[in-house]
Amino acid sequence: MSHHITRRSLLKGAAAGAAVTVLAEPFRTGAYAANDKLNCACVGAGGQGGTHVGEAAKQNLVALCDIDEGRLAGAARKVSKQHPKVKTFTDYRKMFDEAAKSFDVVFVGTPDHHHAPASMMAIKHGKHVYCEKPLTHSIYEARRIAEEARKAKVATQMGNQGMASESHRRLCEFIWAGAIGKVREVHIWTDRPLNWWPQGVERPNWTDPVPKHVNWDLWLGPAPVRPYAAKWRDGPHKGKAVYHPFVWRGWWDFGTGALGDIACHSMAPAFWALKLGLPTAVEAKHSGCNRETFPLWSIITYEFPARGEEPPVKLVWYDGGKKPPRPKELDKDRQLGKGGAIYIGEKGTMFGSRIIPEEKMKAFSRPEKTIPRVRSHHDDFFRACRGERPAASNFDFAGNLAEAALVGNVAIRAGRRIEWDGEKMKPTNCSDPAVLQVIRREYRQGWTL
Repeated sequence: MSHHITRRSLLKGAAAGAAVTVLAEPFRTGAYAANDKLNCACVGAGGQGGTHVGEAAKQNLVALCDIDEGRLAGAARKVSKQHPKVKTFTDYRKMFDEAAKSFDVVFVGTPDHHHAPASMMAIKHGKHVYCEKPLTHSIYEARRIAEEARKAKVATQMGNQGMASESHRRLCEFIWAGAIGKVREVHIWTDRPLNWWPQGVERPNWTDPVPKHVNWDLWLGPAPVRPYAAKWRDGPHKGKAVYHPFVWRGWWDFGTGALGDIACHSMAPAFWALKLGLPTAVEAKHSGCNRETFPLWSIITYEFPARGEEPPVKLVWYDGGKKPPRPKELDKDRQLGKGGAIYIGEKGTMFGSRIIPEEKMKAFSRPEKTIPRVRSHHDDFFRACRGERPAASNFDFAGNLAEAALVGNVAIRAGRRIEWDGEKMKPTNCSDPAVLQVIRREYRQGWTL
């Protein structure tokens, strides 16, 4: 299924065409037999991080970390019968200092701004790493942790669970079989952030007491210091949380907006099927941008170069309720829905993983299944940890995907079309420090990559 590819050849592929399926990092042979339990640690015990606690508990869970002592205690109670000796920490730096020898696998399920520091710490300790999407908060971080994971030869996986699905595999196999001819255009949309978290707002002008169970300084981590605010006091978001939990996604300092939440899910099959590298230009239209939060909606157009015999691709992203034009081939009884993808080829159109109209799908002769199937996204990762084969969304693939997606946020901040130099990770036609900060940020003292 996979071929190893270096970062240099990947970048060349963005311009000239690297014929790869799923990019795979070299990884060391696992020391575990097929039925052995893996020794696991989890950074993040609530929300999405809690799902990893459940999966890790099926293995041998030895350490839990969360800045919210309430969530931490709750997670420890849930696993106490299976793992009564699990150690708990509020600072993952301390967890690695004191307990690193006891685990070999780390799950990172934190807000985006902690993804890279926690993952890099795990990699430098020689641990296999599963990190939630988006892989990192910035483009520079994505490049660095993919490079370091490759050097360390650890197994890796990003948390875009669709990479384990049958639909992603069939999409690839259909497109590779020429179901709709050469694909030149892709449209992807999501309802985020509508009704999910606030965007287009300024920072609260008040300060609330920090709850006793929350370590606010650790929550801020590498991000700049700011006062704690619990809930909005007025306006359309009155009574809803400001930062913790979950709604941090809309803040530039902590999240990556709708792109960070959904693009690494919904763009992944396009990157896999079309073997995309990094874009050469990106342009963003949006509702208006401030320095605190992402816009209410955006439409972002990415331009990808030809890859060998594959033609250039225009990929258009829509969020905040914006959607592409309805394809004329779409059957009358089908709706675009809150989120989805359209692939436009020289010989036809696909809606998600199906050819449209439906009569063409029924008439299509299905190609052979050539991509190995997996039981689940977590199982794919655990198999990689045991040395069987790289996981589908390992950091080589995920790093490239995250870098490309996050260039959209650079375009949002720039407020105009940017020409992108993928190798140097910077726009060639913009030197605004506020824009460059989105690519590589400064860490607060005490936090490093």
